[in-house]
Amino acid sequence: MAIHRGSLQGETSVPLEAVEARRLYRQIADQLRGLIERGEYTVGSRLPTERDLAEQLKVSRPTVREALIALEVEGLVRIRVGSGIYVSEPAAHASPSHLAGMIEGPFELLRAREFIEAAIAEQAARVATADDIARIDASLEAMATVQHPGEASMIHDRAFHVAVAGCLDNAVLVRVVGELFDQRLNPYFAKLAHYFENPESWGAALAEHQAIRDAIVAHDPDAARAAMREHLARSQARFAQSFGTEAAPMSRVSAGNG
Repeated sequence: MAIHRGSLQGETSVPLEAVEARRLYRQIADQLRGLIERGEYTVGSRLPTERDLAEQLKVSRPTVREALIALEVEGLVRIRVGSGIYVSEPAAHASPSHLAGMIEGPFELLRAREFIEAAIAEQAARVATADDIARIDASLEAMATVQHPGEASMIHDRAFHVAVAGCLDNAVLVRVVGELFDQRLNPYFAKLAHYFENPESWGAALAEHQAIRDAIVAHDPDAARAAMREHLARSQARFAQSFGTEAAPMSRVSAGNG
């Protein structure tokens, strides 16, 4: 866009670019990327732990984790569970950093889902019909029969959340819930899930889905809202588990730019 100065007098315009508010995790990733590119951390060296970075940058550990996952997707670092976070040789097939502006962070997505889907579950408990419950039950039965992680488990997990939204008979909400779930397919979410999703986490998620279903069947709006919030909050907690890398050295990162 351009800002025009005194256009009535025919003065020249000043070209200005639209300002984008960068997500906090991207600011942290940019700062760490800069340190790596300047050689402050060389290939093979170990970065500070998430805890140290969070303390120095004065941000939450999930925000730091989103930044580290973004850098791993770019091929700049490698997370070794139980060992540390190491600078990698740049990979030709890695995602370029400019794509970061197009991708939401995993925790950002889960927080949005927690807010939206809790309200949807509350209303679903008020209005769900026998047919709605049958669709929810069908998705739960399918979830119980598949291996996780895998494509089939994601299909049935998505079907459950869409079925809950479908109780409200609102195509916009169904589409929003489906599209938010589909963001799990972005490379940041996929990388994070690689570390923490397993048959045990799937069993826990299945039990949480069952609690949501039971509250909807009981037509208990408060319980349904609480159960959905609990499920998505626990999902965040599962993805925030320690990488077991708490013995790394302190950082050169300055909190001033975070």
